[in-house]
Amino acid sequence: MVIKPSLRTLGLACLGSLQIASAFYLPGVAPQDYAPGNNVPLYVNSLTPLSNQQVKSVISYDYYYDRFHFCRPENGPQKQSESLGSVLFGDRIFTSPFQLSMAKNETCKLLCHVKSIPKEDAAFINERIIDNYAVNMVVDGLPAAHENLDKNTGEIYYNIGFDLGYVDGKTPSLNNHYDINIYYHERSSTKFRVIGVVVKPSSKTTQLDTKGQPICDKTNHGLYLKADGTDSVVYTYSTIWHPSSTAWATRWDSYLHILDPSIHWFSLVNSIVIVLFLTGMVAMILLRALHKDISRYNAVEAQEDVQEDYGWKLVHGDVFRPPSHPMLLAVAVGSGAQLIAMTALTLVFAILGFLSPSNRGSLATVTVVFFMVFSCISGFTSARLYKMNGGEQWKLNIILNATLFPGIIIGFLFGLNFFLIGSHSSGAVPFGTMMAILGLWALISLPLSTAGSYYGLRKPRIEQPVRTNQIPRQIPDQPTYLRSLPSIFMGGILPFGAIFIELYYIMNSIWFHRIYYGIGFLFLVFGVLILTCSQVTILMCYFHLCNEDYHWSWRAFLTSGAAGFYVFLYSILYYLTKLDINSITSTVLYFGYSTLISVLLTILTGSIGYLACLLFLRKIFGSIKVD
Repeated sequence: MVIKPSLRTLGLACLGSLQIASAFYLPGVAPQDYAPGNNVPLYVNSLTPLSNQQVKSVISYDYYYDRFHFCRPENGPQKQSESLGSVLFGDRIFTSPFQLSMAKNETCKLLCHVKSIPKEDAAFINERIIDNYAVNMVVDGLPAAHENLDKNTGEIYYNIGFDLGYVDGKTPSLNNHYDINIYYHERSSTKFRVIGVVVKPSSKTTQLDTKGQPICDKTNHGLYLKADGTDSVVYTYSTIWHPSSTAWATRWDSYLHILDPSIHWFSLVNSIVIVLFLTGMVAMILLRALHKDISRYNAVEAQEDVQEDYGWKLVHGDVFRPPSHPMLLAVAVGSGAQLIAMTALTLVFAILGFLSPSNRGSLATVTVVFFMVFSCISGFTSARLYKMNGGEQWKLNIILNATLFPGIIIGFLFGLNFFLIGSHSSGAVPFGTMMAILGLWALISLPLSTAGSYYGLRKPRIEQPVRTNQIPRQIPDQPTYLRSLPSIFMGGILPFGAIFIELYYIMNSIWFHRIYYGIGFLFLVFGVLILTCSQVTILMCYFHLCNEDYHWSWRAFLTSGAAGFYVFLYSILYYLTKLDINSITSTVLYFGYSTLISVLLTILTGSIGYLACLLFLRKIFGSIKVD
């Protein structure tokens, strides 16, 4: 299908909204028309911590996990096919016993009668209610939601999921009745489209009459599970259909509501101010100091009298000396180049609307595929840098580049997956999916990485603009602020400062199970991050060269890569202030995923810093005359 994004879509995307314009139907999410009385399937998804409460757990559960005792279809729940990204993000979608007929209201319809809940399971349900768990359902591709009020604008917006129960004082109460409000748009007398799903749950001590039908009381009495083995639950639901003028193409607007867009703009302005400051610093160095230095050095060379070098020209014979551990540096920078390409192209696809939230799991799927495909960039970059630094173990370079960082990522995720399996979480990746990921790596990533490395090694070695002396120059004592650790940690603050506000929204999206809608802002912040990392590294590198310290390679990588360290520190602060996790498993999972994100960001930003510094040094040392 040919995709035609309208100007309105692109404009809203740049403002941070993933809205779909009127003639913008993505593959797999074309509108579904229903005639009055037609069956509208309702699917159930995993139970997750509720998004507008303080998170007490990061573990999700299958809807039909035995300990919940939810109602099942007569022929058993049927699992729905899902994308790779949807599975990785913990979606487990099944059929349900709910019967919905388009535009047909129904009141107090019996779902099932659970006659007995074992006391251990009742206690488990009560604990999940206290932990603010939410039930998730899907109707026509839309997640069931609960309504919230934006106090600033007075607008109603949707948050995904609805309460499993509520706590009355200190007693948990189970919601066993669901008022399912479905909003539909009428295109003609026989063509209706679903444009919104809101569920209002309640807790009722419902009884059955002699015919087995529920006797529903409008009063919410509260169903308390005593956890003594005698609890029984009658599950009921009502369906209320509401006509709406909202078009199908804009039905996600209520889910993608921006509570305070000024914060996003503040984040962007904050990042741009940092970049302008750094740009001014770099421009001052390049246009004033460096220009004067180069002119003075070249003028000295033209004179007949021999004069001693001074300033950063003193280290011209050592600045391109191969660093320690050149193999590891080449592999790290190659992997970082892979992550840069993957992130940039994924964000481009996202702001164009290809990865809208209506296409469930598409963002994660595309990210995984791009990571595999761009392993060719990793192989090529790593091989070129390793050869430039005089490396001779080219076979080991090919093997490490293809296996080291992908192996660490996959191994780390597999390790965390065992914690999810042990806690019976729906987020545990099935064995078949794990094998599929390994298959993607073996069939796509491994060959492309090897091909990229082979092509990079076949190309001539990158020649440096100045020769390297055989005897290393002695480095004088450095002032405290230019020593390795202080300079690295100082340099990492600015890249982190450029992204930390947007990082808050991303972490809210991950841990509070919210849809992240700021893709346009994120794309701009990513560009700011690249500029900030490049400029910070160039500045610090110049200061070190002026103090005759030519060990720049690893320092350049770690200076901008320190942003990942600050992200991990921020994740600790987030854990202490925003979360109320009370289990060891959830804590291990939280810090495990936070560590992985921080390491990936370190590799990405470190590669930006190293490559920027390399280009800077080749440029300035190529501009002076050296015997």
